[in-house]
Amino acid sequence: MKIDSGTTAWMLAATALVLLMTPGLALFYGGMTRAKSVLNMMMMSFGAIITVTVAWVLFGHSLAFTDNPSSAINNFVGGFDALGLQSLVDLPTKDDGTGMPSLVFSAFQLTFAIITVALISGAIADRAKFGAWMVFSVIWATIVYFPVAHWVWGTGWLNTMGIEDFAGGTVVHINAGAAALALVLVIGKRRGWRKEPMRPHNLPLVLLGAGLLWFGWFGFNAGSELAVDGTAGLAFMNTQIAAAVAAGAWLVVEKLRDGHASSLGVASGAVAGLVAITPACGFVDPWAAMVIGLLAGSICAWAVGLKYKLNYDDSLDVVGVHMVGGIVGAVSLGFFAAYPFLDQQSEGLFYGGGFGQLGLQILGPVAVGGYSFIVTYVLGKIIDKTMGFRIKEEDEVTGIDITTHAETGYDLGSVHASGVSSPNGPVTSVPAPKKVEA
Repeated sequence: MKIDSGTTAWMLAATALVLLMTPGLALFYGGMTRAKSVLNMMMMSFGAIITVTVAWVLFGHSLAFTDNPSSAINNFVGGFDALGLQSLVDLPTKDDGTGMPSLVFSAFQLTFAIITVALISGAIADRAKFGAWMVFSVIWATIVYFPVAHWVWGTGWLNTMGIEDFAGGTVVHINAGAAALALVLVIGKRRGWRKEPMRPHNLPLVLLGAGLLWFGWFGFNAGSELAVDGTAGLAFMNTQIAAAVAAGAWLVVEKLRDGHASSLGVASGAVAGLVAITPACGFVDPWAAMVIGLLAGSICAWAVGLKYKLNYDDSLDVVGVHMVGGIVGAVSLGFFAAYPFLDQQSEGLFYGGGFGQLGLQILGPVAVGGYSFIVTYVLGKIIDKTMGFRIKEEDEVTGIDITTHAETGYDLGSVHASGVSSPNGPVTSVPAPKKVEA
């Protein structure tokens, strides 16, 4: 077996970068919640690391990236040749014996599955049972993420048709955004939504999380080339361009609309640009990355307000940033794609391609988003009707950190992070038998 040491080293580094994105997301989301919910919000991301890793090793990789050519269902889900990953040990990724170990490829793809699940959690901040979230995360990964990854990146039907999704605009962001919208409709609005202030409690934490996401995204996008070559360099550069331009565009929209440019805006804009360039980063020229960033920053800055017009409580704007940003990036390839990889893929309209690729870039988000929304809604309803998905109202008022985890994110002396004063010592609202000092 011949292994390319340079490719393997880069992919090990890229895998670590993408895994770092989930703790970065935890910081980003945690800072955006209220102080009494920060730990629970971060725990949902770390919980996804646990559940998705176990599911991936047991059957996830197999369902996403192995073939079942003799079966009619291969267009929709893979086979069972890599259960437990034992068949990948000492196996290179290419039949000719070059490249990287298959376990490195599997580890890289695992990190994508983890962060996709974690992204959903931001929409249901403050009000979801942690146990229900853990159950949801493993089932959702099994029946939604693994099949969708097979459709687009495996040998499934969208890949066969020639969809272009370099690093996950469809598989990760549209998928997670549609699921987030469905789950919000199942669980309902936070108590006091639109009546009480629910501002981010720690903006420095938000900026730190956004910085870690931006840093890790270079592994996310450039690593998806699975090689050390010019396309990886193109994806790397386009990632930086789109994020920076989108952050600036969001600030301009804020300034014109609200009269000020905010730190939350620059963080959200950067993430919107990163989301939008994800499917396109290896397919487009740098000038097109600027256009995609400009569109993403402007459109997502507007889209986050849809929840107030349509009356759904997406706590941390997963729909407005990830679903909408993913759609912007995916559809843009129908216009800007310059470097198709596969025979069934085409250039975009601006490079002489026909309408076929544009149609496919619209079909992909519709199919993935529709499937994810419907299945998530049904799954959420089942969990809600059986074990319950939402915490009690009094626990939500007190703060999910203290009532669910018996912890607080900050030691505030005589004032608990939930706002409950405790001049005589212990916080009396903690359920027995736990005793938590203020």
